[in-house]
Amino acid sequence: MKNIISEFKEFIARGNVIDLAVGVIVGSAFGKIVTSLVNDILMPIIGVILGGINFTNLTIKFKDATIYYGNFIQNVIDFLIVAFCIFIFVKMVNTVTTKKKKKEEEKKEPTKSEEILLLEQIRDLLKKKKNKD
Repeated sequence: MKNIISEFKEFIARGNVIDLAVGVIVGSAFGKIVTSLVNDILMPIIGVILGGINFTNLTIKFKDATIYYGNFIQNVIDFLIVAFCIFIFVKMVNTVTTKKKKKEEEKKEPTKSEEILLLEQIRDLLKKKKNKD
C-alpha cells in the first residue's frame, strides 16, 4: 500500500499533471467567458441583423418533444469561437518556440573536438614542411 501511495505522490508531483490541472481550470473559466460573449453579445447582435430573432426561443415541436435548435446554433457558434481562439493561441506559441529554436541554433557554433583540432594542426604542419622542401 505504501508503494501505491508513493507512486501516486510522484505522479501528482510531476509538472505535466499540474500543468494539465491548471489548463483545465483556465480552460473552464475561458469557456464561461466565451459562452457569455456568444449568449450576451454576439447572438443578440446576430438576432437583430436577422430581424429580431432570439435564438434561444427557436424550437420545433415534434409530438410531445420540443427540440431547441436555437440553443444548438448558439453552442456551435460558441465552439467555433473557442476553437478559433485556441488555434490563434497555439499558432502564437509555435511562432515564439520556433523563433527561440532558431536563435539557439544560430548561437551554437560548431565546436570541434580536441582530436579534430590536433589533426588540423598536424595537417598544417605537414603543409608547411612540404612548402619548405
